[in-house]
Amino acid sequence: MATTVRAYRHPGDYRLVDRFLVDLHEPGPALPNWLQPRWEYMFGMVDDWDVDLAGIGIAERSGSVVGVVHPESRDDEVYLQARLGDREVREVLVDWLDDHLGVERDGRLVHGVFADDADQDLRSVLEERGFRPTDRGERQAWRPLADPLPHPPLPAGYRLASLADDNDLDRLDRVLWRGFDHPGESPGWRANGRDLAQATPNYRLDRNVVVVAPSGEFAAFAGIWVVPEHRVAYVEPVATDPDHRRLGLGSAAVTEALRRARQAGAREAWVGSGLDFYRALGFSVRSRSTLWERTTPRDSGSHR
Repeated sequence: MATTVRAYRHPGDYRLVDRFLVDLHEPGPALPNWLQPRWEYMFGMVDDWDVDLAGIGIAERSGSVVGVVHPESRDDEVYLQARLGDREVREVLVDWLDDHLGVERDGRLVHGVFADDADQDLRSVLEERGFRPTDRGERQAWRPLADPLPHPPLPAGYRLASLADDNDLDRLDRVLWRGFDHPGESPGWRANGRDLAQATPNYRLDRNVVVVAPSGEFAAFAGIWVVPEHRVAYVEPVATDPDHRRLGLGSAAVTEALRRARQAGAREAWVGSGLDFYRALGFSVRSRSTLWERTTPRDSGSHR
């Protein structure tokens, strides 16, 4: 049966892709595709990132979803989700992104695709279509949750809480804004976007952890998601206010989030980072992807 690609239709297709990613995942120390929580987190941030959902392409075969190509925050850096070994899906999804994704720069059209370094089919298709690997990429790190995790220690005056205990969106927005090194104070309107993120189907306030400073402000935050079908957790996002760094608060928040995920049944965890911060918490990089890029004249045949 031939594979076809059609435009994503929101909100009806959200759950179809959600279930496809759950079915696609194979537990273990490899992650060639997104975990379902990253898809969910993307939609919680879609207003901030201004993603054009119409650019998402869904590949179908015999009435079932077999692949998805989509941006996260930029139309020139896209992701392709498909079962390893299915080259046909990769070919038709690259065709789709040629016509529906990419960004114009100085009269030229720029396309970028992240390809897992173990996905030889996708790398081959991209090379045939004129893409070339860049020096940019992503890392995914993994750790088991087989053993119980301790309650993390904190400096005097600081305490751990979950968003179920204290879900102040303004303070949450402030620690995330400052924790990701944006200049100055949060503009304030972003707090409404935090509310959108919390409205996604699998968000659990009681698993998302904050460190509360003696002043009452949120000093650090660790978000976590659990996929019960695979007993796997995904850490996203993590941030510490610059005024409270080098106190072990980020480590304490992540450890507590992992502890809660383990209590919820998770037996392994992933994080989209290769930083030493996570290595010190028991994570090791298991999957790597490279951004492949192609630049063509704007009038070279693209349908966009």
